[in-house]
Amino acid sequence: MMPAYRSDVVGSLLRPAYLKEARTNYAAGTLSDAAFKQIEDRAVDEAITLQVRAGMDVVSDGEMRRYAFFGHLIEATEGFDKLGGWAIPFHDEAGNEIVFKRPVVVSRLKRRRHLCAEEFTYLRARTDRPAKVTLISAQQAAAYYDPEQSKGAYPTIDAYLADVVDILRAEVDELIRLGCTYIQIDAPQYAGLLDPAIREGYRQRGNDPDRLLDRCIELDNAVIGDHPGITFGIHLCRGNNQSKFYASGGYDPIAAHVFRHTRFDRFLLEYDDERSGGFEPLREVPDDRVIVLGLVTTKKPTLESKGMLKERIADAARFVPLERLALSPQCGFASTEEGNLLTAADQEAKLRLVTTVAREVWGAT
Repeated sequence: MMPAYRSDVVGSLLRPAYLKEARTNYAAGTLSDAAFKQIEDRAVDEAITLQVRAGMDVVSDGEMRRYAFFGHLIEATEGFDKLGGWAIPFHDEAGNEIVFKRPVVVSRLKRRRHLCAEEFTYLRARTDRPAKVTLISAQQAAAYYDPEQSKGAYPTIDAYLADVVDILRAEVDELIRLGCTYIQIDAPQYAGLLDPAIREGYRQRGNDPDRLLDRCIELDNAVIGDHPGITFGIHLCRGNNQSKFYASGGYDPIAAHVFRHTRFDRFLLEYDDERSGGFEPLREVPDDRVIVLGLVTTKKPTLESKGMLKERIADAARFVPLERLALSPQCGFASTEEGNLLTAADQEAKLRLVTTVAREVWGAT
């Protein structure tokens, strides 16, 4: 039986100012490898201490060694132009918008080093709590293929994705060899398959969104393989960049496919506001899976009430039994190093809220 982990963390935490400055200096060549690693280590130590102090059942390294949640793939693999891809707009409810430039593959992929091995081995040595590692999904990496810019390296997106899957599968194998027992796949690309406007855009460009969904699932299943005793989670959100998002819509269009046809043990689902829809799609979850309810927002500093969170957990329990539910923030606090519009104190308060409510609902774990 897989561990319950009633209080979970999605992955990224706010980067301290000294780490952002060090990354800038390191990129400029004014900071040595050794000095930069010491600063990264300090930031990871502080991230672990924060999560332990807050009482989290599961800890991550805060993704302190990444410039973005997908940075481990880009920086550990030759073949990407870091900022050369197509831009994606993120916005908030007030209409404020930022444009984020994605990477693009421009030459054949070649792994320089393992993507997450350093993250996990350092984290493992610094805590006795269950430690999770986050890994980009293959379908998210599909967004880094451009038919014009990438065709010299890969004539088709399928040829490119075959190499991506090989790299990610090898990373899963290495993490397990190193003792990792909880691996989370981050898959915000699924959000484009539940947003009605984006789904229609796919159709107008000649792509069937349901066929794309089937490909997402096939790729994710290929990456995680078959590893008895290892917990695999998938995180689904609608974009998270400096407190802004890029998609909206309930899980209804993808629920039956994703819940029933993927091999994941845990589904970490964004559920912090009305953009996520209701809990009805959870009816599709098989009896041996856990739903982690992302009810605490990382986009706004306002602290949710314990009463409201308990009411929403009870509402979800009408569709999935309480013993197969858990609680987390809705997403990371800093999917990109700029971070969401919260303070470190806000972040800690939200993590403490997650653990407090989890203990009051499910008891000590």
